[in-house]
Amino acid sequence: METIKKIFRIGNGPSSSHTMGPKKAAEIFLQRNPTAKNYRVTLYGSLAATGKGHLTDQAILNVLTPIAPTEIIWQPNVILDFHPNGMLFEALDGERVSDSWTIFSIGGGALGSPDIKEEDKHHIYSLNTLTEILQWCKQSGKTYWEYVQESEDKDIWDYLSEVWKTMQNAIDNGLDTEGMLPGPLCVRRKAPEYYIKAMGYTDNLRTRSLVFAYALACAEENASGGKIVTAPTCGSCGVLSSVLYHLSKNHSFSDRRILKALATAGLIGNIVKHNASISGADVGCQGEIGVACAMASAAANQLFGGSPSQIEYAAEMGLEHHLGLTCDPVCGLVQIPCIERNAYAAARALDANIYATLTDGRHLVSFDKVVAAMKETGHNLPYLYKETSTGGLAAYF
Repeated sequence: METIKKIFRIGNGPSSSHTMGPKKAAEIFLQRNPTAKNYRVTLYGSLAATGKGHLTDQAILNVLTPIAPTEIIWQPNVILDFHPNGMLFEALDGERVSDSWTIFSIGGGALGSPDIKEEDKHHIYSLNTLTEILQWCKQSGKTYWEYVQESEDKDIWDYLSEVWKTMQNAIDNGLDTEGMLPGPLCVRRKAPEYYIKAMGYTDNLRTRSLVFAYALACAEENASGGKIVTAPTCGSCGVLSSVLYHLSKNHSFSDRRILKALATAGLIGNIVKHNASISGADVGCQGEIGVACAMASAAANQLFGGSPSQIEYAAEMGLEHHLGLTCDPVCGLVQIPCIERNAYAAARALDANIYATLTDGRHLVSFDKVVAAMKETGHNLPYLYKETSTGGLAAYF
């Protein structure tokens, strides 16, 4: 597996696969062809189907049009073999194509293609499944964050510190900003209102309401193009951040312990990315919200003193109970049902933590088996349920 830094990418929303990835691809192609007279970019599959709502064209045009005129071609019904999020970049000198590049946005802001082999990637983790890592923990007496520490470069804690600061800022900004989110749905920001109401409640109702407010704040910041952290994607960025923010604010966990929980959460997301997918266009929203819930469940359980087995169980439940979740954004915007899903998944993560804590960590279905089931389920989902805005909830608007 590669570094968990690729799970936690800092950037602007609303979509890691539809905004961050295409922007990065445009920057790479521009470096290859800085003197082109014109550019032409063809978007395929899911990128074309929901690209306008996800601001895919704007992400690309903002990079290329300052250099030369750029044409965007939309091909939603053409799905390339490697991944539904395909892009063809072309540099033109008049009518002549001087260079072309086919690349895919494979989720979480990452790029991939059939030409990039596993051996070409910079793998720093020798163990690639949670079963293997759990066994390492039992043999060494260490836990997941220590495995991350031994595998990553020395700057990992500085990087995670920046991730944590960005997560907190996104929630703070979301709690302090009112008004409408961009786009034709006229969705009003709810986080400030939820937060004010939550502060008037007591006990469990207040706890749950605050978590909702924090998750909404981060997800709404993402939907408005604000600066967030993929965890593992933009569309699911509010789940882990809200759980950690809540535990930091309301349970007084130190930043040092939060960073260790972030390391464990990153490891969980990395395992799914390596063995399955975190792309809604590839496996549906189970790969985004489901994985985010697993990451948050594991992080919370570690903070509350869970054993490696209990942490694995919490992560397993977080993902298992999102199996089959479709990616059906209304109008191609990362708003409905995406924002509310962040809030519900955050609450589920806290429930998974409690459930796992009540057990001794032993259970029949391992996290790795759920990852395999998620991958198979996602690939068996009809295409219209995978970030095309043509099926599911999106079909009724």
